[in-house]
Amino acid sequence: MAKKKIAALLIAAAVAAGGWALPARVSAAENDGTAVTWQQDETESSEQNSDEEAAVQEQMKSERLKADLITNVSHDIKTPLTSIINYVDLLKRENIENEKAKDYIRVLDEKSQRLKQLTEDLVEASKISSGNIKLEFMNLNLNELVQQVNGEFAERFEGRNLDLICILQPEPLLIRADSRRIWRVLENLYVNVCKYAMPGTRVYVDAIKKDGKIQLSIKNISENPLNFQADELTERFIRGDVSRSTEGSGLGLSIAKNLTVLQHGSFNIYLDGDLFKVTITFDEAVKEKKTDASDDRTGSG
Repeated sequence: MAKKKIAALLIAAAVAAGGWALPARVSAAENDGTAVTWQQDETESSEQNSDEEAAVQEQMKSERLKADLITNVSHDIKTPLTSIINYVDLLKRENIENEKAKDYIRVLDEKSQRLKQLTEDLVEASKISSGNIKLEFMNLNLNELVQQVNGEFAERFEGRNLDLICILQPEPLLIRADSRRIWRVLENLYVNVCKYAMPGTRVYVDAIKKDGKIQLSIKNISENPLNFQADELTERFIRGDVSRSTEGSGLGLSIAKNLTVLQHGSFNIYLDGDLFKVTITFDEAVKEKKTDASDDRTGSG
């Protein structure tokens, strides 16, 4: 017993002098059921890790709650809005000769459609930010997608007196992406051109393959001065902060960028004077090999 007490005293003296570093819990001696024990506090690193994990969990919970709130509110708005759009459509079919009444109906139609688009954009943005979005990846030919979008926007470009110059390579440009989401990316980029490009100018669209990457770029001349930084254009509602001369939610480029990143692509904007250029880049997809049943046949003899 005396040796144990001496050992305990020696250990205590060494610790007090700062010579030893004990583990979290050490039992140095026992005497009649009494233990001499030292307990160290948790390390700062473990506390910091715990705080960071709690902060991340809290942020994720907050994002989910915001997404649910926006989805629910948007649903509540969408129900009466659909009725308004339908009634406006019925009024448009009536043979109304009063010019003022026709103008009122036109305004109702434009504003209701804008509110519908804003509601859809809010739901989309909230789903992306909360990670509540499912992607179905498949091999897609970017050339074909661009040609389809060109056809969809041909009339709108003509209405804005925009001359589309599209340069595509003859070979397929395969990327791996979600067909619905990549279509939304392209649609938002073309809508942005329709709204903000200077009438009477050219719009350049080209897609290339380089160093295992597939790159699509869209260039146009802006109608209004680009008096802000490129990265500001992908912030939410930036259109409303900078200019209110055009209709839009200010979410189009933000959604396009976030959807591109979610599909493992990169999204970059370049500004030079009145020149606006956006580039999206994806890894080239590996062409899926088709198995031929004839390859599996074996001969005899």
